[in-house]
Parts: sequence; C-alpha cells; structure tokens
Amino acid sequence: MLSIDSIKKGVVIDHILAGKAMQIYDHLNLEALDCSVAIIKNAKSEKRGKKDIIKIEDRIDLDLNILGYMDPNVTVNIIEDGVITSKLKLSLPDTLTNVIQCKNPRCITSVERHLSHKFLLSDRGQKIYRCAYCEQEHK
Repeated sequence: MLSIDSIKKGVVIDHILAGKAMQIYDHLNLEALDCSVAIIKNAKSEKRGKKDIIKIEDRIDLDLNILGYMDPNVTVNIIEDGVITSKLKLSLPDTLTNVIQCKNPRCITSVERHLSHKFLLSDRGQKIYRCAYCEQEHK
C-alpha cells in the first residue's frame, strides 16, 4: 500500500474529483512553490469511489475562488503541528475575476486588454457564469 507521510504544517486540498488534481495544481501555480507538494491521484473515497488529494507542506494563501470554481466539493484543511486546525468547505463563487475569459469577440474585454475578466454566477445548479460586461454565457 502507498504511504504518504502526514505533514506538520501546511494545507491539504481533499475530496478533489478524481483526475482534476493536475488542473488545480496548474491553475494555482503550485509549481512555483519552494516547498514539498504531493499529488495523490485516484485515492479510495467512500463518497466518490475515487478522489485526488494535494498536500502542500507549507502555509500558503490559496485562491479559494479558483478552487471553488474548479471543484466546489473540495475541502481545504489547514494543518498546524500535525493536526487539522480548520476545515474550509467550498462552493461555487458568486463572482470570478480573471479566472476565465470572455469568448465574445465583441466584448469590451477583447478591446480593452487592461480590463479584468469578471463573471457572475447566473445558475448555480448548471454552473453557468455570465460576463459582467456583455452577459456572454460560460459553462
């Protein structure tokens, strides 16, 4: 059986949909970290059958909006002295800024490159966001 040591201080992103850990790793720019990062893929899960886990051996600030958008079912565990000190349950964020880009060529963000790409959640059940400027739909 595979054994990954527990961490003394850091962050564990748990309950990631199986196969999504690398996407989350890339979107959060975890390759730039100077600490140990472990990615566990296809771990057994009672709720999902399989799940991915990311363990970061350092306390870092994570963009919870990116995490909530990519997989609203993840749990972020904060570890201090080898013990979980807090557990954050995520959900789809109401607003996304510079996480996704508007695909409408007529949107002002296509012309004004300095503008932030801002999307508002319009349908939580269908995970649909709309551009704040032109209302272009993004699933």
